[in-house]
Amino acid sequence: MESRPLRYFVAVAEELNFTRAAERLGMSPPPLSRAIRKLEKEMGVDLFDRNTHGVALSPAGAVLLTEAKIALNALQAAERRAQRAAATEPKLILAVKADGDAGLLEPILARFAWEPAAMPVAVRLCGWHEQPQLLRQGEADAALVHEPFDRTGLDSETLIGEPRVAALAASHPLAARDQLTLTDLGLRPDDVDRFINQHRGQGRDLAQLLTLVGLGGPTPLLPASVAARYPRPGVVYRPVADAPVSVLAIAWPQQSRSTATAALVRVACSAAGIVTGSKATD
Repeated sequence: MESRPLRYFVAVAEELNFTRAAERLGMSPPPLSRAIRKLEKEMGVDLFDRNTHGVALSPAGAVLLTEAKIALNALQAAERRAQRAAATEPKLILAVKADGDAGLLEPILARFAWEPAAMPVAVRLCGWHEQPQLLRQGEADAALVHEPFDRTGLDSETLIGEPRVAALAASHPLAARDQLTLTDLGLRPDDVDRFINQHRGQGRDLAQLLTLVGLGGPTPLLPASVAARYPRPGVVYRPVADAPVSVLAIAWPQQSRSTATAALVRVACSAAGIVTGSKATD
């Protein structure tokens, strides 16, 4: 199976419309339709259920969509990694959400520099939930990422679990309390992940988010390390006793055979243990 028919299939499967898929691919609908029919004939299955109302993925098509994305990402990743390996000065790329490293980034980089397998590290700053796709596409070798995340094609190790705090305007009525609960914030346990992802999905960095908090804006739930690292006038942090912990992991592609990446993962786990131990004795 060649990659081009797979790309055609993915476009149609995502658009569920041959005309829109053809526009996305920069071609006309008839040859796209013929290419999909040929793919179905070669595979011996119907990938789409066609009727007068349009097209829908068949059960076989739904399976192929998942597998095709993995295969196309792997091909793209192989090309990018090969190009980076041929660079005059190869680098290991570590993807990190700005302000989302729980204070581990500097200890990890410092300890990694002394590893026999070490190589220069380029830190790629990115947004929430971007790290897994960067890994799958070969644009990063490892990533510090908060759970939950899409683990397709990835391995990971948990680094640290932190209590969560609520960031409040100093004038907020709840700011007078020493500790809060989810009920105080109008949340149920089942709402927490959606609530956290809602703030992540808005694409604001921490500075923007805390500025809005100080102006009386939303009350986000943040990892406890934020309180120590980012004090701000007009903003107070209060622990939320029954909130689930914030879990930070290091992830890397399953097919990685890089000794440098393996060393970085090992160092990250070690650094996390040291940082966690030091916090426990403070």
